[in-house]
Amino acid sequence: MAAFSAWFWNERFWLPHNVTWADLADTAPGVEYPKAGHLLTALPLALGIFAVRILFERFIASPSAQSLRIHPGVARRAQPNAVLEKVFTSITKNPNSRHLDGLSKQLDWEVRKVQRWFRHRRNQDKPSTHTKFCESMWRFTFYLCIFIYGLQFLWQSPWMWDTRRCWHGYPYQVMTPGLYYYYVTELAFYWSLVFSQFTDIKRKDFFIMFIHHLATVSLISFSYVNNMVRIGSLVMCIHDASDFLLEAAKLANYAKYQHLCDFLFIVFSVVFFITRLVIYPLWVLNSTMFESWAIVGPYPSWWLFNFLLLVLQVLHLIWSYLIARIAVKALLRGKVSKDVRSDIESSSEEEAGASTDALKASHTSRGENGTNGHCATVKTRALNHSGW
Repeated sequence: MAAFSAWFWNERFWLPHNVTWADLADTAPGVEYPKAGHLLTALPLALGIFAVRILFERFIASPSAQSLRIHPGVARRAQPNAVLEKVFTSITKNPNSRHLDGLSKQLDWEVRKVQRWFRHRRNQDKPSTHTKFCESMWRFTFYLCIFIYGLQFLWQSPWMWDTRRCWHGYPYQVMTPGLYYYYVTELAFYWSLVFSQFTDIKRKDFFIMFIHHLATVSLISFSYVNNMVRIGSLVMCIHDASDFLLEAAKLANYAKYQHLCDFLFIVFSVVFFITRLVIYPLWVLNSTMFESWAIVGPYPSWWLFNFLLLVLQVLHLIWSYLIARIAVKALLRGKVSKDVRSDIESSSEEEAGASTDALKASHTSRGENGTNGHCATVKTRALNHSGW
């Protein structure tokens, strides 16, 4: 372990030339630089955030949903059947005509009865609109609060107005309490997402998002350890700017306020494009790649950090293209029947008034007129966590 620790924490990788870990030890009372041990605080805090979320959803989000006439739904359960259950769990959840005919003969059931059983069985695993509303209300509340805190903190920080200040004196930059709280809270929240993913609505991209959360945790931790927290705080604030708007649009959609949902989705799209395609590359990447090169100079972890930020920008371009594609379809057709991406929330077929299996992959929360609005076609999951 000692050899591995020495290899992992190699100063020639983590720190600029002629800087050692000993140089970053506390040199005076009240002077403290980021240390890897500080990140351990995020783990118990993540458990606390998870507990707060449970209480929030139960005592605040759930009553709010019911006041909007979004009541907890109880899906009709399929009658117990060992043969069909084995097919459902190990072969297919959507049997084709050949499977249906075979099961019909084996059980001496009508084909329609077999189809009905599979439909009811699928609905057992689908979340109600009430559940999705509570999840979105929690994320909306957190994203809004952390964005307000981050913006207020950065408004008073000199590096927000002159990004060269992110590198002046680097890496000998004191960790202030406000910056520490901002960083650790963001890190704890993403740790809580790792925990809660096992209890949240199960989506098709479960493992992809699990890896994404871990990658986010790793990038935040990485920037903290080598004291790139000033530029890191700018990255976090940029990404928080649009997340709460998306959650607000989802809440409006679940409550069937379709015009409000459409408006919020438009605002979200505009903010997303401005922050991810304009501010991020021209403000953040310009600073990390060019200003830091001139002031600090490159070193191994600098290269890795910039590579990860460039990968993030590629993801921004992909997400922006998909959002624009949805928006164009919505404008041309007035609605979009199905999301163009794979990670789509599914609501109950009975809630949506749908009886066909073709609707099971679409986000089918509907307005009063029975048509899907713009928000009902957004790939919400990936964009929810499209930050670090």
